[in-house]
Amino acid sequence: MIGRIGMRLVEIFALPVVLTALWWVLSADSTNFFFPPLSSIVDVFVPTWFEGRILDDVVPSLLRLAAGYLLALLVGILLGSAIGSSTRLRQFCEPVLEFLRAIPPPVLVPILMLFAGVDNTMKVLVIFSGCIWPILLNTVEGVRGVDPVLRDTARSYRMPWRTTYVHLVLRGASPRIAAGARQALAIGIILMVISEMFAATNGIGFTTIQFQRSFAIPEMWSGIILLGFIGLGLSLLFRFAESRVLRWYEGMRRQEREG
Repeated sequence: MIGRIGMRLVEIFALPVVLTALWWVLSADSTNFFFPPLSSIVDVFVPTWFEGRILDDVVPSLLRLAAGYLLALLVGILLGSAIGSSTRLRQFCEPVLEFLRAIPPPVLVPILMLFAGVDNTMKVLVIFSGCIWPILLNTVEGVRGVDPVLRDTARSYRMPWRTTYVHLVLRGASPRIAAGARQALAIGIILMVISEMFAATNGIGFTTIQFQRSFAIPEMWSGIILLGFIGLGLSLLFRFAESRVLRWYEGMRRQEREG
């Protein structure tokens, strides 16, 4: 067990360690103003982000991301379940969904600024507008793919609607929902930064762009690295939650592989 965990940790961290070592060595003698040595970036990383800015910039960014992402998760699953359960509703909504999905969320920022102002509501809506599509469309496909025999069986046994939805529809669609939620998380981080670059007074995106405009290049690079760490941490957290929620699905796939 310990050996397997150790191998897994090596698989996860081996490549990042090698790339970091390469970056450190290759940039050690750099005199390029815009590509400082990694050692300079490391020196400013902790003072820049953990001496005051963690509450003023990092926490507000994460709260906006959480609000937009969770709202998209809730709306996407509920709406996707309804659309996926009805062939007629799906055919009716499909052209509109495909049209709206094709609109890049960043172009909505100026419009959302007009209606929602430049406060946190606008930023949450920008994150929501990008996160909802992978969740919604994957939920539609997941619900549509639920075995019709199981649906008929549940109907024959007169299972309550809530029981059928939770234990059959939602459970059957959960692998696709998880795939959509994973895609949405990466999109949410991107949109969190973009929304803060347009109009904000705090946040990681705002602070990073301010460093760039004031030519504080090592601090700017430290902001980019911080975003990478946040993305990695959220991804690991998501995988942990996914492994718990979809334990039944992974067990079923393992049994299928082993015959």
